[in-house]
Amino acid sequence: MATKGSDVQQDPDVIARPPEALIGDLNPQQAEAVQYRGPALLIGAGAGSGKTRVLTRRIAWILTQFGAWPSQVLAITFTNKAAAEMRERLESLIGPVASRMWVSTFHSACVRILRRDGERIGLKSGFTIYDTADCERLIKLIANDFNFDVKRYTPRSILARISDYKNNLTSAREMLAQYAPDFKPGQRGYRVGRIGNPEELYAVVYAEYQHRLAAANAVDFDDLIVRTVELLRACPDVAEYYHRKFRYILVDEYQDTNHAQYVLIRELAGVDAGGHADMGAVGAGRVGPAWITVVGDSDQSIYAFRGADIRNIQDFEQDFPNAKTIMLEQNYRSTQTILDAANAVIAHNEGRKPKRLWTAAGAGEQITAYAADTAQLEAHWIAAQIKRLHTDDGVRYSDIAVMYRANAQSRSLEEGLIQARVPYQLIGGTKFYERREVKDALAYLQAIVNPADDINMRRILNVPKRGLGARAESQVTLHAQQIGGTFWDGVAHADQIEGMTARTLNPLMRFAQMMQELREFAQEHDAKPSQIVAEVLERSGLLEELKKSQDPQDQSRVENLSQLQSVAAEYEQNTPDATLAGFLETTALVADSDQLPDESQDSGKVTLMTLHTAKGLEYPIVFLTGMEQGTFPHARAMEDTSELSEERRLAYVGITRAKRHLFVTRAAVRAQWGRSAEMMPSQFLDEIPADLIDWKRKEAGMERMRSGWRANASHDFGAHGGWNDDEFDAPSSFGGSSYGSRSSYGSGSSYGSRSTYGSGVRGSAAHAGKVTTRRAPVRQPAQPASSLKTDNHLRIEDFAVGDKVTHDKFGLGTVVDAQDKGRNSVITVDFGSSGVKRLMLRVAPIEKL
Repeated sequence: MATKGSDVQQDPDVIARPPEALIGDLNPQQAEAVQYRGPALLIGAGAGSGKTRVLTRRIAWILTQFGAWPSQVLAITFTNKAAAEMRERLESLIGPVASRMWVSTFHSACVRILRRDGERIGLKSGFTIYDTADCERLIKLIANDFNFDVKRYTPRSILARISDYKNNLTSAREMLAQYAPDFKPGQRGYRVGRIGNPEELYAVVYAEYQHRLAAANAVDFDDLIVRTVELLRACPDVAEYYHRKFRYILVDEYQDTNHAQYVLIRELAGVDAGGHADMGAVGAGRVGPAWITVVGDSDQSIYAFRGADIRNIQDFEQDFPNAKTIMLEQNYRSTQTILDAANAVIAHNEGRKPKRLWTAAGAGEQITAYAADTAQLEAHWIAAQIKRLHTDDGVRYSDIAVMYRANAQSRSLEEGLIQARVPYQLIGGTKFYERREVKDALAYLQAIVNPADDINMRRILNVPKRGLGARAESQVTLHAQQIGGTFWDGVAHADQIEGMTARTLNPLMRFAQMMQELREFAQEHDAKPSQIVAEVLERSGLLEELKKSQDPQDQSRVENLSQLQSVAAEYEQNTPDATLAGFLETTALVADSDQLPDESQDSGKVTLMTLHTAKGLEYPIVFLTGMEQGTFPHARAMEDTSELSEERRLAYVGITRAKRHLFVTRAAVRAQWGRSAEMMPSQFLDEIPADLIDWKRKEAGMERMRSGWRANASHDFGAHGGWNDDEFDAPSSFGGSSYGSRSSYGSGSSYGSRSTYGSGVRGSAAHAGKVTTRRAPVRQPAQPASSLKTDNHLRIEDFAVGDKVTHDKFGLGTVVDAQDKGRNSVITVDFGSSGVKRLMLRVAPIEKL
């Protein structure tokens, strides 16, 4: 389409789709978003509302209806997996030309920009991208040189602080000026241990860390964004090039952007460059700010701990002039029951833009809920339900996911599944590229591409063992410092090191010769990374050492190295201009979420994962576990409104992962720091309307006792199913039949107060979240034991002396006597420190182990 002021005529390689083909099958809001013509658009896409479809259709619309060329579009996502899916959908819409478009993650786009123009800010094209392990190794080296306590200031905590600085675009120079103006990066003999102020230590380490990254021609992940912003701000001609190149910028998952990414988008779009838009153009035209489309859901902003700033999406209309917001509320994933639960929970967050998900799919099944006595029994119940769903209802194991707030919860869940013989896969274990042998092989490749990379060069010096230990490494390091060179310079000139014995010098020279020969081989075979990988594995001795090993685990390590070579071969086949540096770039930019299983494939296994990992995924059956105060929401959120809001958004994400059936479970007792702690039900359960939940068990055993067993039991026969004189005064508001309704405990404002939840405070006022007048319960007249109606359906013939049982109050015990008295059979149990108890079997809250 050529019109006055439009960029150029439509690319002939783009399949010309008529408008109806792009919007005919969309709902009205989706169609409006696809067609919108304006400089700034926010698509508020609720969970399961078809945002990827809308985003790809909008790109196709921009190309076919606005006359843009594919090279003028920049589409940003957060994972390589999402980028690949978007590119695939675009290819089906506009043809193979989609493969030439910039559809990538933030980090991948920045790598391309920095490879092209990074030398303008001192970054050579062959720079190395350090992963977390590399960065931690560098911090440890700095700690050793600067003599500070890595137990008090761990590398991980220091890197987290540095990441915060970078996410906020706070430079090391600024930190030094404020906290340590006398320090000069690269300065030797500086002792950070003298510093009493942690901020000074962070400033010094940050500056030295950046100095050493620059010396190694390396960057970390945060630098990819920060250095690109630096480039665009420092070099107006480079910024102008990208302003003219990218006329349409589309960003997915905008709620997950941090401040640095927000600034990057503005810089690429030229929003603050002062240019004037081409008023006669059909679309963005050739000059002026680029048109920006962002897609996101403020209700799914769950990565504040990574630096994500929810204000970016909340303030979009204020940040971008003449912005338009279109809300997508029709859900194509879940049943209305699941959506109603999600809507009810998230409605308790303040300051959010109103949005109510709905579906045409119908109400579906009620949410199934269960209150277990312990985390172990919660896991057993979940495993039993999964087994039933698979055996009786024919549900595939791969259609089921079990989700939890923290990784620590997976242990009991795994044990339950193992005992039930349910196959499962745990997402979040050791990643492929983090395995030692794979890291070793990649370190060789990185050192070949970038000899200045001290971290990887030092890693491989004695891997596999070649007689070059810590002393040899320190000698080379000292020599490199003396000649003002890199670690590789020290290795290459090892014959100049005074006092070095032949025993050390000879293997050093052999290592240097091998690396030089590998570098020459790599240059000759740069387009064949798989051949370079094979050569490195063979020449380095990595493969030979593992093959000779008698350790059974080393065989699997051999297979992992074989897999690495296969990955390189696959990269060659899929990349026309393949290079070794390009291959290393793809391995460095793999994110955790890119390694998630493909939902369309039947793995034959149940998937276990944290809620943060689950974002963007969907399963027909979802178990949301650990629904307790202090577990979910996390204990940190109890006194912090903003953190509680983020926890509630996490609950919203978890609920909306389920397509057909949602299960929610909790445990009354959970082990914390080696001790058993009583857990209050999560306030998020109370925020779900009671009529949406089918409680299979509303209360755990001890909660049942507190809420009514004492009133029903005889004066002689105690509330725990044993004869004792203890009175157990249970607040009627806790765990009673009203559980699940808002009336059961207080208003939402009382949640998050440490004094009311998770503090161990007992009594109805503490449980209700408000001050109440407590009335003494009316004592019921004593009743004979035979008149008690409670029955747990346990049979005396199933118990024998020596059997192990667990009791809700007394814990683990051993049966020492069993008396068959028909309906009133009694067992005697030794509970160790809790004493020996006689229990009426049919009313005792016990379970045989």
